[in-house]
Amino acid sequence: MPEVTNELMYELLKRIHLDMGEMRQDMLEVKREVNVIRGHLAATQGDINNIYGILARHDDRLERIERRLELREFAEPHAPYEPK
Repeated sequence: MPEVTNELMYELLKRIHLDMGEMRQDMLEVKREVNVIRGHLAATQGDINNIYGILARHDDRLERIERRLELREFAEPHAPYEPK
């Protein structure tokens, strides 16, 4: 077993320091990627909310058309659309 000397300790500490620097860079990259994913998820949720709004407006328009054409009594009953 090699003798523990100050030089050996210094070399080990230098390696540990380099490894920690690499880990720090890797962690920053992972954080950036997570933030990008978070942004995409927020945009997707906004798109879904817009689609729900459009569907609700179309449902309202269809109901008005059915009422005006007096087609309501022929329509099948359905539950109102409720977005989550």
